[in-house]
Amino acid sequence: MATFARFAVQRIMLNKTSLRNFLGELPLAAELDYTLRQKNRARKDHFNLSRLKKSLPHAVESIKPILQNSIRNTQYEVKNVLLFATLHYWIEQAAYISLALAGLGHKVTLMTLPYSEWHKEMDKLTQKQRGLHTRDALFPLSTFVDHISMLDLRPSTFDLPSALQSDIAEISLWDAQYTLMREEVDMSNAKDKALYDLRVKRNTFAALAALEWMQANKPDVVLIPNGLILEMGIVFRVAKYLNIPAVTFEFNDQREQIWLAQNTSIMRQDTDYLVEARCKLPMTDEMYERLADLENARRGARVWGKSKRLWQYVSSQGAEETRKALGLDDRPVVLLAANVLGDSLTLGRNIFAESMSEWITKTVQYFAKRTDVQLVVRVHPGEKIVPQAKSMATVVREALPELPSHIHVIGALDNINTYDLIEIAGLGLAYTTTVGVETAMNGIPVISCGETHYRGRGFTLDVNTWDEYFSTLERTLSNVSAHRLTDEQTAKAWNYAYRFFFEYPRPFPWRLMNFWDDLEVWSLEKVLSDEGMSHFEDTFRFLVGEPFTWK
Repeated sequence: MATFARFAVQRIMLNKTSLRNFLGELPLAAELDYTLRQKNRARKDHFNLSRLKKSLPHAVESIKPILQNSIRNTQYEVKNVLLFATLHYWIEQAAYISLALAGLGHKVTLMTLPYSEWHKEMDKLTQKQRGLHTRDALFPLSTFVDHISMLDLRPSTFDLPSALQSDIAEISLWDAQYTLMREEVDMSNAKDKALYDLRVKRNTFAALAALEWMQANKPDVVLIPNGLILEMGIVFRVAKYLNIPAVTFEFNDQREQIWLAQNTSIMRQDTDYLVEARCKLPMTDEMYERLADLENARRGARVWGKSKRLWQYVSSQGAEETRKALGLDDRPVVLLAANVLGDSLTLGRNIFAESMSEWITKTVQYFAKRTDVQLVVRVHPGEKIVPQAKSMATVVREALPELPSHIHVIGALDNINTYDLIEIAGLGLAYTTTVGVETAMNGIPVISCGETHYRGRGFTLDVNTWDEYFSTLERTLSNVSAHRLTDEQTAKAWNYAYRFFFEYPRPFPWRLMNFWDDLEVWSLEKVLSDEGMSHFEDTFRFLVGEPFTWK
């Protein structure tokens, strides 16, 4: 009876979807239904731009004198900017960024993709109505910012260059990993394969639409959030293929800050330019004190600066108390600090391992035989926020069903502070987590095993193959104390950490998280005022591709 009921529900849903797909194909059916039933009602759909629709008219009116001025800052080159945004929260922020850029004299086209669920197909009627809702919400921009919906683009060809086809395959796999929150995507599994195929379908359309539009309109610069996954990643790859300058952006935990990257995805965290320009400069006492203050806040499980994020959920208890709590003895301690699976900061970062899971699996199996040392696996506290992700603790249990007494796994919710573990450790193992930098700041050698931003900066042991990895482990473990970092290497770690934490982020008024709260502090009018420009003008120049500089 239960099976029949489930079948009946599925049949009803299928018929409903088929009907909505049919209506979505009928000329003007979606427009008529939206006008008569949807337009002025409170939206129940997850894709909701009602707040933006309410706020934009006032925002445009408040800066109309600036917008009507053809060029506000003639000392900078005026750019033809394409700003791409998908998902309702990115579109909200992009609307204000496009207005700010228009207020600075740039010609801006805002291209939107009004999806909400990137992992499942929506019926055609719903999708068309989301497009209409987006059009209405962004209408106040129309005099000063061009708006186009990617869904309205009709590519004239279905042929893509082989390079972009390869990009689609790679990004679609990352999309599936990001959605499933695990690294293994099983193409023999119907659900995994369906998700991957959907992402290929959507990314292919996005590539075709973006390629044709960019070839026809020739923007000077393409501005894209994230730039690694979903259609955001594809639009970035298209710009890169056409050799059009591209700027990608994301946000850290601090309010009034933005991460920027030019001609690379910000999620790759390419800091080569930062190292070249800044890490050769000496550190001052004030810099050391500021960085120490940040580290002490993290160690003490306190928020710092303009952030509400706790990097630890329990404050430091001290090295000896932690040793007692874990039952550690005098044998050397190796700290393996894991990342969160599915975080887009970890996708595509493999060097010699096929995945972070494989790296952890082979590492714990190696240490199972090394009873002369103690291994502590620190599961990232961020797993608490994404409980659907496959835990690294699960990976360890799968690798070692019976955990040896000299291997300890610290869960995301365990009352152990990572910085106490750093103090205890004689060697660190890291994939991409910033714990690797912080471990090196304490003079402790770190083997860098993933493509992380601090790799190759002069204070990590960088390995490129499994053979190099295990030989480096053998060599270091043979005399752990002899491999402590020199004062020069430790100083390099501090210098790099300062630049990364304090100079890599740039001032910016509106983070994606808490966007509407930030807008109350920094209205569009205030951002474009002399006060706002004294804070943010350089960042807006970098957003349109002007070379990075530092004051």
